[in-house]
Amino acid sequence: MSNPYAEIFRAPGAKGFAAAGFLARMPIAMAPIGIVAMLSQTHREYWLAGAVSAVYALANALISPQISRAVDRLGQSRVLLPTTAIAVAAFALLMLAANRSWPVWTLFASALSAALMPSFPAMVRARWSELFRDRLELNTAFAFESAADELVYIAGASLSVGLSVALFPEAGLLASTVLLALGTAAFVAQRSTEPRVRSGTEVSGGSAIWQRPVQIITLALVFVGATFATAEVSAVAITQHLGQPGAASFVIGVYAVGSFVVGLAVGALNLKMALQRQLAIALMVLAVTAWPLPFVNTVPMLALAVFVSGIAISPTFITAFGLIEQRVPAAMLTEGITWVMTGIGIGMALGSFVSGWVVDTHGPGHGFWVSVVASLLALLTVLIGQKTLADPRGRAFAGSNPQLAE
Repeated sequence: MSNPYAEIFRAPGAKGFAAAGFLARMPIAMAPIGIVAMLSQTHREYWLAGAVSAVYALANALISPQISRAVDRLGQSRVLLPTTAIAVAAFALLMLAANRSWPVWTLFASALSAALMPSFPAMVRARWSELFRDRLELNTAFAFESAADELVYIAGASLSVGLSVALFPEAGLLASTVLLALGTAAFVAQRSTEPRVRSGTEVSGGSAIWQRPVQIITLALVFVGATFATAEVSAVAITQHLGQPGAASFVIGVYAVGSFVVGLAVGALNLKMALQRQLAIALMVLAVTAWPLPFVNTVPMLALAVFVSGIAISPTFITAFGLIEQRVPAAMLTEGITWVMTGIGIGMALGSFVSGWVVDTHGPGHGFWVSVVASLLALLTVLIGQKTLADPRGRAFAGSNPQLAE
């Protein structure tokens, strides 16, 4: 039996853009925590560090779909180079402002400008879609990308914090910025695999967010993103409560490992079941496996419960992005993928806030109830949207753009 992952990398240029895209996406995990690690050391104020990081993350979540929309219309190379150049310069200014104790407003202004960093997970998935559109290999490629995202989140945050603590405050953010610059340059240089720009007749005037499948999947993944953040916040709170704070990183790592392993396995299977049903099943597993979490009371039980809870994450991502590729017009694909990524980010921000409040108000063990509720809402969203997700036309709201509804 052939290795499906070896098969997708036999495509000309696949290894090159996948490797470059992996480097370019490292700042997704490294930059937000790198800002916190830097400013908490240079300014000794955690509220400021968190506020600057939040401004960057929220602005990037709102701006990146617009950048991806421009990419769909103008091409990757024409958009990625200038936006990344601005982001790299802004990160450099942010580090200089922190090092030189410039006024606080310069920190926020630099972070806001750095938010022009493009969504490279969307860019890479768009290239895979160009290679394997309407072929089974695309499911394997999306599985690989979900596993790559997991590796980024596992390694990126730890690397960023470790460098800042071991070397100097700006080290983590500096490494993130260098990887962004080098990865983007290598990615854009590979023109042979760049998705073609659709002609004027193929490009509609509306945004991908008006496509009903994009709305349904984005909303569902807002709730899925909330389960991520809840796992992190609750794991830290529970391990501290049990007198083993050092175990938090292990527990969070186990959560990602469970998702990583199952995602690779699902990608190798190339299941024939309709993707909207696969998504519903993955979210059902997520909802069922979330129920034991509020009842754990030891670190080994916590690690086991979190590992089991993580097995549905990658399959959820694989099927969600596969549905976007199937149901969204090719001329809107990059923007559509980016909106889904934005949903995950917004969910993580909301999950952190809500679970933190629950932990402070009701105790460490109750934070996981946010995961239970969020996973049920994600499942309910997809179940209600099954008919729309099964519709190959990917209909839009008629009131938002009549051209799309025809």
